[in-house]
Amino acid sequence: MTVETRALLRALPTLAGIAPPLDLEAFPDDPVALFLDWLDIARQAGAAEPHAMTLSTVDADGVPDARVLVLKDVDERGWAFASTRSSVKGGQLGDEPHAALTFWWQPVVRSVRIRGRVVEASGDESLADLHARSAAAQDGVEAGDWRLWRVVPDRVEFWQGAPDRRHTRIVFTRRQGGWRCDV
Repeated sequence: MTVETRALLRALPTLAGIAPPLDLEAFPDDPVALFLDWLDIARQAGAAEPHAMTLSTVDADGVPDARVLVLKDVDERGWAFASTRSSVKGGQLGDEPHAALTFWWQPVVRSVRIRGRVVEASGDESLADLHARSAAAQDGVEAGDWRLWRVVPDRVEFWQGAPDRRHTRIVFTRRQGGWRCDV
């Protein structure tokens, strides 16, 4: 069975999307602007649910835990997502307020990874987010339990795949006074 599985996996197409051209000299000074540009390109290319992302946290023993959520907002304050404080992820974020986010947009062979500390939004922002959900999605959720969080990144990596495996990485790291971009 293992040999057949291995052969099946090796036979599957890899990096089958079409990567848009990259101008390595024309990147913005901040990762939010580049993220919004890449998100729009992924959306226009037909990426399914381009706002879906994997949120990775750690449990009390330091064991990684990951699940797929929806991006709620992104701006200079960070990448926002929401859930209940009483959820497993809410407990993990309460104990260890750091996380990583991963976006994968297959049609354009691009990925973005964000990691940093996590901060809770204000109660008013969290409540507004809850009320923006459909009635069915609000059903059974206690307003005081709903939380909007933001990952305030210290590192944002933009990755574009290439069939020859010479992938391009653009890495923003937070420095005093701004961002440093390395290609």
